Amino acid sequence: MDERLKKQLDFSLEIDKEKNVLRQTHLSLHGRRENDAEHAWHMAVMAYVLREYSNEKIDIAKVMLMCLIHDIVEIDAGDTYAYDDENIKTQKLRENKAKERIFSLLPDDQKAELTALFEEFEAYESAESKFAHAMDNLQPLMLNNSNGGEDWKEHDVSAEQVYSRQTKTRLGSEKLFKVIDKIIKENIDKGSLKSDK
Repeated sequence: MDERLKKQLDFSLEIDKEKNVLRQTHLSLHGRRENDAEHAWHMAVMAYVLREYSNEKIDIAKVMLMCLIHDIVEIDAGDTYAYDDENIKTQKLRENKAKERIFSLLPDDQKAELTALFEEFEAYESAESKFAHAMDNLQPLMLNNSNGGEDWKEHDVSAEQVYSRQTKTRLGSEKLFKVIDKIIKENIDKGSLKSDK
């Protein structure tokens, strides 16, 4: 086997470990905790289905690939819960170290390509990264809503914390933010989300 193919296969096997990274969010209808690979797959399919609601014209294949690779770094860095202020402080450092190790398994040209795509997602500047982030925010919110807000209650998350995260969704899709706003308000009314207001 040539060296290029060996590297590609090594990387392909390494990313299987993403299936072992458990998130705080549970599957719909009170299922088990979801893993990072399930989250990424779900986001990618959602991006394709919901692409017409992007605020800007987007390259949907690029968005889907961003969705699929954005959490590969968590193989090493672990999942950082969206509302865990303490772990968020070291998230970037842990993820940058993981990005270097994992993407270095690939041939140099593919390492550069996926690193650039990951960094574009993280920069939150391109139309594609904004829409991919909208999926990253909407997907767990939908699951939380389907579970009666149990994950929010378990972690004592406030409506203000959810709004703080979700307002960034507007950068990718005003239309989807309206849906999110409605879901948050419904969960405040049901008592699933506490509110300081």
